[in-house]
Amino acid sequence: MSFGGVPDTGGRITAALERVEHEWFVPRDTMPELRIEPRNLHAALAALRDEAQFETVTFITCIDHHPEEPRYEVIWQLNSVTHADRVRITARVSSENASVPTCIDLWPGAAFSERECYDMFGVRFDGHEGLKRLLMPDGYGHHPLRKDFPHQGIQPDRLYREWDRERRREWETEEAR
Repeated sequence: MSFGGVPDTGGRITAALERVEHEWFVPRDTMPELRIEPRNLHAALAALRDEAQFETVTFITCIDHHPEEPRYEVIWQLNSVTHADRVRITARVSSENASVPTCIDLWPGAAFSERECYDMFGVRFDGHEGLKRLLMPDGYGHHPLRKDFPHQGIQPDRLYREWDRERRREWETEEAR
């Protein structure tokens, strides 16, 4: 079966998602892409893993469509080693409720991708117990890949120096013990 020129890999995806509301989309790169509402996301990801044999999630990222609402488009790319194919899943979330369910119960290796997405965009992954900054210091008040990131005037050197000073104090305290 094909959707606008995008192969459904023998009907596996359609069969796996027959009980989950979804919409097919044909992107320029012709990789099968599904748009799914955040409330249906976890069920769709579980069905794709269990019934369509997408064994790995290769990345999770986000696009900021500011000032448009819903503002964020969270993207998962899944890979099937068994069938040598991929599928992309997207979900749009508003700036007021920038959260989607975690998928680390399905693919534990997705934990760092979810943390990076949270760190850079501020999108929360509900159910991710270790969701914290990955690349930026804990007290950093910005999400650098947001379109409204204040490129001028955040004094990144000052923020880094404060973070580094605190980190060095912690190391000295640990060494003194």
